[in-house]
Amino acid sequence: MSKTFTKAAFTLLLLCFTVFGAQAQSVTISGTVTDKATNTAMPGVGITIKGKTAGTSTNANGKYALTTTEKTPFTIVVTYVGYTTVEREISGTTTNVDFQLESATILGQEVVVSASRTPERILESPVSIERMGQATLKELPVPSFYDALTNMKGVEVSAQSLTFKSVNTRGFNSNGNTRFNQYVDGMDNQAPGLNFSVGNIIGLNDLDVDNVELLPGASSALYGAGGINGTMLMNSKNPFAYQGVSFQLKTGVNHVNDDNTGNQEYKQFDVRMAKAWNNRFALKGTFSFLQAKDWQASNYDNFDRNARTFKAGNRQSDPNYDGINVYGDETNINLRTVALGLTDGFRSASPAGFAAFNQLIGSGLTYPQIVGAVNTNPAFAALRPALPFLPVLYSLNKGTTPSQDVSRTGYNEVNLVDYDTQSLKASGAAHYKISSTVEAIAHASWGTGTSVYTGSDRYSLKNFSIGQYKLELKGEDFFLRGYNTQERSGDSY
Repeated sequence: MSKTFTKAAFTLLLLCFTVFGAQAQSVTISGTVTDKATNTAMPGVGITIKGKTAGTSTNANGKYALTTTEKTPFTIVVTYVGYTTVEREISGTTTNVDFQLESATILGQEVVVSASRTPERILESPVSIERMGQATLKELPVPSFYDALTNMKGVEVSAQSLTFKSVNTRGFNSNGNTRFNQYVDGMDNQAPGLNFSVGNIIGLNDLDVDNVELLPGASSALYGAGGINGTMLMNSKNPFAYQGVSFQLKTGVNHVNDDNTGNQEYKQFDVRMAKAWNNRFALKGTFSFLQAKDWQASNYDNFDRNARTFKAGNRQSDPNYDGINVYGDETNINLRTVALGLTDGFRSASPAGFAAFNQLIGSGLTYPQIVGAVNTNPAFAALRPALPFLPVLYSLNKGTTPSQDVSRTGYNEVNLVDYDTQSLKASGAAHYKISSTVEAIAHASWGTGTSVYTGSDRYSLKNFSIGQYKLELKGEDFFLRGYNTQERSGDSY
């Protein structure tokens, strides 16, 4: 009986392994994707299994290979920007499937998630949404996708530097906008020490932008208290769907016809790398560097703060000079007011000395004669420590102290700010598909730069840096996300 039981158990165990192996068997679907009109191969086309996270993309020759453990039948979805989406059911032993895509422009069919945090067509969204997809991104006539935000309906962008721009909707804009949320791949992009986003210093690489969704108006219920005026979601490309190496170099010239600097070069270099293995594990890395000469504040016109208007004069001709982009000369004071204050203080501290000085001044002696008498006559020895007050008393007594406002000599902004603006940012991500519907992501982004921020004053953000680090688990109808943001002010002042 023991032998019979052993044989039965062994047979059952073998059967279990056989069933498990059959269930775990993978199938590879391969083929080519071409343009139906031109019959040319289409690289970068997204190939996914409907309802699952599994997917891949075509290579430079338009070929793809999708490996999956899904049981047939299942549906393959083929998508590409500007082309009609194609779905095809895979059944039986089919392993080779070719696709031909037709170009199409269907307004309002874009899928957005910002309105309700679930995918829906933009025309079916309950609120107004502005969206910038890949078709738009490819045609932007601007240095960066972030510069194109100002072309969106209802959007106002306040630019303080080439690398520092503040986005806003629905009015009440400010250079450091605390009323507007900015999210990058689900992470709040604001700097912890400033409480607002510093442009795109820690944002996306131009080559890694999948889409940008902007929700004008109050959105605090979905995205937190900062969304009083609106929320913007910037989403990067998935390494499973967009593989390969890409780079771009942008160059240009600014400060044309600028007498202060002359023509200056603008340079930007971007790199993106992504690779997936067996549609299970994928890595992505990006790098971006920008260098240019920033706008220079060169207006030093004299400003009257009381009348709130400009006036004639400069530091050489006006003792109360207050230059527009000169710092340290904002506070002024009246010479006669200062003299009267010093006199009152001396009178209170030394009534006898005050009376003695007034007696000498009233005697008709000149200023040098009074100084000589105090220094040589033993009778005036007690007045010698108070001699610094004599010029003030003498000038007031003779009526030569003017009622003149004066300011201290300030510093021109060009001597305080580094106009050689630059931005360096890098990111890396590892994606692992736990199952066909659940994906784990580890992501790190870091950026540093030199820029200028205008608030109640001008701030030089020198060697300023921010890092964001994220762990995420997401499925078809859930996500679990934790991230950390770290800021370093560097040499800012």
